Amino acid sequence: MDKTYQPESIERRWYDQWEVDQRFAPSGQGAPFSVMIPPPNVTGNLHMGHAFQDTLMDTLIRFKRMQGNNTLWQVGTDHAGIATQMLVERKLQHETGQSRHDLGREAFTDKIWEWKNESGGHITRQLRRMGASVDWSRERFTMDDGFYKAVQEVFIRLYNDDLIYRGKRLVNWDPTLHTAISDLEVENREQQGQFWHFRYPLADGVTTDAGDDHLIVATTRPETLLGDTCVAVNPADERYASLVGKYIDLPLVGRRIPVVADEHAEMDKGSGCVKITPAHDFNDYAVGKRHDMPLINVFSKDAAILPQADIFTMDGKPLSDIDATLPEAYHGLNRFAAREKLVSDMDALGLLAQVETITNTLPYGDRSGDVIEPLLTDQWFVAVEELAKPAIAAVENGDIQFVPKSYENMYFAWMRDLQDWCISRQLWWGHRIPAWYDADGHFYVGRSEAEIRDQHGLGDDVVLTQDDDVLDTWFSSGLWTFGTLGWPEKTPELETFHPTGTLVTGFDIIFFWVARMIMMTLKFTDQVPFRTVYVHGLVRDSQGQKMSKSKGNVLDPIDLIDGIELDTLLDKRTGNMMQPQKARAVAKATKAEFPDGIEPHGTDALRYTFLSLASTGRDIKFDMGRLDGYRNFCNKLWNAARYVLMNTEDQDTGADGGEVELSLPDRWIISRLQQVEAQLTRALDEYRFDHASQALYDFVWNEYCDWYLELSKPVLWDEEAEPAAKRGTRRTLVRVLEAILRLAHPMMPFITEEIWQRVAPLAGVEGDSIMIQPWPTADTNRVDDEATASVEWLKGVIVAVRNIRAEKNIAPGKPLDVLLDKGSDADRQQLDANRVFLTKLAKLSDVQWLDSAQEPPVSATQLVGHMEVLVPMADLIDKDSELARLDKEIKKQEGLIGGTERKLGNEGFLAKAPAVVVEKEQAKLADFRDALAALVSQREKIVRL
Repeated sequence: MDKTYQPESIERRWYDQWEVDQRFAPSGQGAPFSVMIPPPNVTGNLHMGHAFQDTLMDTLIRFKRMQGNNTLWQVGTDHAGIATQMLVERKLQHETGQSRHDLGREAFTDKIWEWKNESGGHITRQLRRMGASVDWSRERFTMDDGFYKAVQEVFIRLYNDDLIYRGKRLVNWDPTLHTAISDLEVENREQQGQFWHFRYPLADGVTTDAGDDHLIVATTRPETLLGDTCVAVNPADERYASLVGKYIDLPLVGRRIPVVADEHAEMDKGSGCVKITPAHDFNDYAVGKRHDMPLINVFSKDAAILPQADIFTMDGKPLSDIDATLPEAYHGLNRFAAREKLVSDMDALGLLAQVETITNTLPYGDRSGDVIEPLLTDQWFVAVEELAKPAIAAVENGDIQFVPKSYENMYFAWMRDLQDWCISRQLWWGHRIPAWYDADGHFYVGRSEAEIRDQHGLGDDVVLTQDDDVLDTWFSSGLWTFGTLGWPEKTPELETFHPTGTLVTGFDIIFFWVARMIMMTLKFTDQVPFRTVYVHGLVRDSQGQKMSKSKGNVLDPIDLIDGIELDTLLDKRTGNMMQPQKARAVAKATKAEFPDGIEPHGTDALRYTFLSLASTGRDIKFDMGRLDGYRNFCNKLWNAARYVLMNTEDQDTGADGGEVELSLPDRWIISRLQQVEAQLTRALDEYRFDHASQALYDFVWNEYCDWYLELSKPVLWDEEAEPAAKRGTRRTLVRVLEAILRLAHPMMPFITEEIWQRVAPLAGVEGDSIMIQPWPTADTNRVDDEATASVEWLKGVIVAVRNIRAEKNIAPGKPLDVLLDKGSDADRQQLDANRVFLTKLAKLSDVQWLDSAQEPPVSATQLVGHMEVLVPMADLIDKDSELARLDKEIKKQEGLIGGTERKLGNEGFLAKAPAVVVEKEQAKLADFRDALAALVSQREKIVRL
């Protein structure tokens, strides 16, 4: 082995070899266990969240593979409708100056496929860099032919079961991308905004109880006034009780709108009156539905004011008995220009009562960066009520279990308050809706135009046009567990690996993905998609802040693995920042955190760091200090392996038989190994990756390396030791190390494979790869409590001597005479049995029991239980320096005694202080006097030296 651990030289080599050897494919043997990767966007790069999540999944799948399961880790990517379309559009614009509309739908989607085939595999290459043992031979894409058939089949069956419908509803609308988007694609940003208070004149000469001829309403979106249908007041609000059923003359428009009573209006908020615009606000939509208000849409798809409003009933039917006229001065103005003009016009009319500065949140599209507008559009929806019932029951009855269990409450809260799911998107890239329209707007759902014509008896004279919309990517990814395994065909893979074993995911998509998978899978397979949902937290920076490009605190996992120079890191963090002041601040913070850039750490160290952080909390604060520590751990394991190989290669390790004699340290480390094997198995079974990593770390670093390797030296280096004893220690060295490597492999796959190839033959283990070795199982018969007690006694005495050396600044290699006093019979037996190990490791020239009749010499003392470990100081200390030190300590104790005595002699203190405080001071005084007596006695002994 190389003298130094160099992860870059082994990681790519071993991954390539595993892939060539098809180590990641199911073995076909054992009980099936499968994990579905949450498909990352095909446009994406590996970020810290991906790297963390993939580490957990890979650890789990490697663990199960070594336990003998027939494992499948299904890999694939999501077509990412909006993100991919935007990326290729920008590329097209940059390279040719054309838009997608210049090419047309078919040619543009061809361009996307071309990009996907050439450049869409970046994130899968990064997955390889993380050591992900996914079955690449089964890689899927949510737009591949087989998956398309599954998506189409699900849509058609849901439609035929009256669970998919088309309707006019309010959705999150992106005015830049011209599409509906999901809540997960909305980023709510806090900012300083304004609250405009307007006077709405009461109609027909009506006044309030206070004599006002108007009501005050407030809004953060004045432009929506044009679509108001009523004003709401709280039914318990006595101020406005007489106005319910009366009318408002809506300013600027002239439309008469009623005053309604609704609990949405809060009496103690503002005036207690709320303008209601059902076509432009989700809360208002609910109010409008309760009072059967019309839907008056005043925005185009660009969020500009229409020449005439679109007016519908709550069922989406056109209404013609309401004047749709909108003020001409606003026609074509975008919403923000319309806002500015409307406020000015209201002010000119004397109807602007107040402008209030507030802090509020605005919804932005995470892709376009534009403010999202609630907009009334025709969309396709899934009716979820019936689908939700069995999905709720599956978790209630334990068919699906959440880990941690507390996330079940989050799941139930969402599932019991579901709204129908908008599944259509106004994009060109994605699964196109399998519906065709005739000239009259009637639509037909089917697998193809030919099938529809045949089923409905439509001749060639009937022109059919396919729906332009595509399906939400969450719709297709909702079929991930069974669609990737070949459904709707009854494939062997579907039969073997479904339901899957464990889903590993973040809590932020429990509703968007997990819940929808459960609903879809139960509907179409009568099976749950997975038995367990392991929910992990989200990776944040060391300060607990969300990692984002705008904050300049993003860490690229590949940079942590391979290292990155400071200048390159600064370019990555500040290169696209538009604000120079922000870029300078980020650069300054980056230089402070990484003055020399980021050194290479290797994949194994990063994986181990992630595992150590995988607790049951929501937030995971990534700590570079831990990453440095686990790189040192890899070095420690590497150096331990080098020591073992130097002492066992070309030596008799008992692999071919022969008599062996196990020393006390051999028996102890074998015993501890059994306990650690059981501990790690239990931790991984319970998804406590943090407990597993900590237990292994403690065993390898503190017990195997720091103690056992040192305890092996007295046997290996003793020329008079019996061959059977040396053989026993060599065998233990290699066998325990080989077991450690197998225990560590799921967490640190690369370094363990590299070392295992050298160690396995010495341990008598056959096989081409550690990946297919069995997971170590604990043998309780080899747990040796007696050996453990003896080694703990030995460690206690050695540590005591080392502490004395450190305290008295005695050189580590200087031989010492040690006396033991006040020990039990058991202590005497331990010394007799372990004298050789003790003298070698503690660097002792002699160790004896103090004669009971003998006056103890001046000594430095440590306790091991009730036994005293004494190191005589006569020849080890500078007498004058020690006396000076003791005089200083004596003076300090005398000062403490004097101060406490004065406090206890103060009548005022004794009268006012509680008894417990007085008792505490008295106890302190007694301790100070005892300490002084000990120091004086010690000084007297030093004087006599």
